[in-house]
Amino acid sequence: MTPTRTLTSSHWGVYEVEWDDGRAKALRPFPDDPDPSPIGLYALSDEVARLRVRRPAVRRSWLDGGPGSRPDLRGREAFVEVGWDEAIRLVADELARVKGRHGNEAIFGGSYGWSSAGRFHHAQSQIHRFLNAIGGYVRHVDSYSLGAARVLMPHIVMSMDELMSSMTSWDVLAKHCELFVTFGGVPHKNAQISQGGTSEHRLRDGLFAMRAAGARFVNVTPTRDDLDTGGAFDWIAIRPNTDTALMLALAHTLHAEGLHAPDFLARHTVGFDRFAAYLTGASDGQAKDATWAEAITGVPAARIVALARDMAARRTMLNISWSLQRAQHGEQPFWTLVTLACMLGQIGLPGGGFGVGYGATNLMGSPHARFGGPTLPQGDNAVSAFIPVARIADMLLNPGATFAYNGRNHVYPDIRLIYWAGGNPFHHHQDLNRLMQAWRKPETIVVHEQFWTPTAKFADIVLPATTALERNDIGFASRERHIVAMRRACEPAGEARDDFAIFSDIAGRLGAGMTYTENRSVAQWLEHLYETARERARGSNVDLPPFATFWAAGIVTVEGSFEPPIFLADFRHDPDGHPLKTPSGKIEIYSERIAGFGYGDCPGHPVWMAPTEWLGGATAARFPLHLLSDQPTTRLHSQLDHSPYSQAAKVKGRQPVTISRHDAAARGIADGDFVRIFNDRGACVSAAIVSDAIRPGVARLSTGAWFDPHDTGANRPLEKHGNPNVLTLDRGASQLSQGCTAQTCLVEIERYDGEPPGVTAHTLPQLLPARA
Repeated sequence: MTPTRTLTSSHWGVYEVEWDDGRAKALRPFPDDPDPSPIGLYALSDEVARLRVRRPAVRRSWLDGGPGSRPDLRGREAFVEVGWDEAIRLVADELARVKGRHGNEAIFGGSYGWSSAGRFHHAQSQIHRFLNAIGGYVRHVDSYSLGAARVLMPHIVMSMDELMSSMTSWDVLAKHCELFVTFGGVPHKNAQISQGGTSEHRLRDGLFAMRAAGARFVNVTPTRDDLDTGGAFDWIAIRPNTDTALMLALAHTLHAEGLHAPDFLARHTVGFDRFAAYLTGASDGQAKDATWAEAITGVPAARIVALARDMAARRTMLNISWSLQRAQHGEQPFWTLVTLACMLGQIGLPGGGFGVGYGATNLMGSPHARFGGPTLPQGDNAVSAFIPVARIADMLLNPGATFAYNGRNHVYPDIRLIYWAGGNPFHHHQDLNRLMQAWRKPETIVVHEQFWTPTAKFADIVLPATTALERNDIGFASRERHIVAMRRACEPAGEARDDFAIFSDIAGRLGAGMTYTENRSVAQWLEHLYETARERARGSNVDLPPFATFWAAGIVTVEGSFEPPIFLADFRHDPDGHPLKTPSGKIEIYSERIAGFGYGDCPGHPVWMAPTEWLGGATAARFPLHLLSDQPTTRLHSQLDHSPYSQAAKVKGRQPVTISRHDAAARGIADGDFVRIFNDRGACVSAAIVSDAIRPGVARLSTGAWFDPHDTGANRPLEKHGNPNVLTLDRGASQLSQGCTAQTCLVEIERYDGEPPGVTAHTLPQLLPARA
């Protein structure tokens, strides 16, 4: 029997299941989505199915010799398939051994990444709940996407989650914004996604409506094509990592010409006088004027001055891409943007102020209601040790070492067991050759995976997990128009099981079954989570139907009485009655708290600091191109890299690198040529796209091509697939945040003559049958 209508939700959209004789055959776009993403349409393709993990598998040396056996063979050794009973016993016994001998502080609970859009079968929630149920684990904090901003912004404005959910909506911008200045673009490809799924992609129509209403756009970025308004816009091709200097020069012009807003600064901010002394050069002898900035940024001084005057004369929205804080001193561009917006004095006005990440996900600019959706409780973690998420290699390589973070010193724990479910560290992390060496340190690595990704191949025990199409769940994302009943459309591939079922069995063997499951089935959990969210929705004037009605309908529309958001409107009107959660209750241009930390790489107000890779000039002379590693167009991070849609965007089977016509000619590189991109950290093979839409001296290699080293036993093997993270820098943004610094990366590119090694990223490992 064919269901009447089945929907599924993924981070890149809601899709309808297409049936053929009772079998789910394909996915088609959700008809109510004005700009659906094609990424998820291929989830049922044969190419995707071919790489499924179908049975529990154990690395041969680990199975023969036990924990710690030949970790150098991870990533290049055969796996032995075993039955579920043996797999559950092996994992439970190993957890018990590590807990008993080393304590729970020796267990790192990974699962960084987007995993499932479903709110119950969200792998990160499931693994953390499980590990808390058995006594706790070492956790991570913050994210690769927003490592610097998540630490900085609560000190000076508010948390990033609060900020992103409160940004002025696209319809308000279309009515009121006259000038939209964006640092780092507003890339349509990034806004294909929202965590939990999007049913109404808004970015394209939002930008087009603003242009139709007469808004002018200025795109400050090394790459012209990260903004599409449906019409012309001004492109300022800035040197990467120098946006802070440009913003300071804009601020200097406002101040020098009396175009700033002293009344707003006095009533709504603290510390402007301290910042102004730096801006004018009174504190250090260097005025941060347009001439000074031109030498750093490559932007003509006259253009800087003209832009500052335009911003002061019009209702102006300033926007900044998340990518700008994924760099050394990544806190500074965000802090400077906030300060610049304060000086303009338009914060809280319709169409004015600032935004941090229009275009980063579909959430920003939504007009829909905000309330807390279905969320699986994770329990209490008895282990206090943690790491900033991008410091995983440091932790594994330097147990017992001290690291600074957000005003305190901490110690890296000694990790003996990594447990990962959902996510792909061999995508997200920087300097993957260094991570590959660090990955040899733990005695055991357990991974739940749907596909034979690089992370699965570098594990000791791999447990096959179901996909969203193989289980029941609830699709929900903040400020989206719909909540989706994600009914199961397919039988599990091979012997794959839900993470909940896997963890339930392991928890049961460890005496924590009831703590983990609370004696609820999946169906009972779904109803419980939905009804809990339904109560919260009432507080936001949203009336949701009972669970049974929702599940039968397959989807509900979030309706209620609410106004489209105007960011910080209440604070502007009455800062005393609506204070911020900063120490002063105001926007902190100077932060006494941060200044008190005493960090030389992140002082108490915004400053310009050159990346250390530039200092001295030796590195820049050898590696003269600045490599940007952005979000790809045809996948979310590395998810579905093996789908036909992602593969069609490759050039000669590799992730292509975009290089300027000037830089290509200087190196004898033609469009489509194989190239080798390299620096002292590693090298990868790519294929060139020669373009006029990128600044000379800059190259762009999108992330997400599955890590494919030519020799996993070598310390710096040639990566064959075009993965930029063999080149990126694994160093904290500052002592404040320890955020990732992927966008501070210098390389050289040369033509690769001859035939490079073949790509093997999407081949299965050697799988040996279960032993008698």
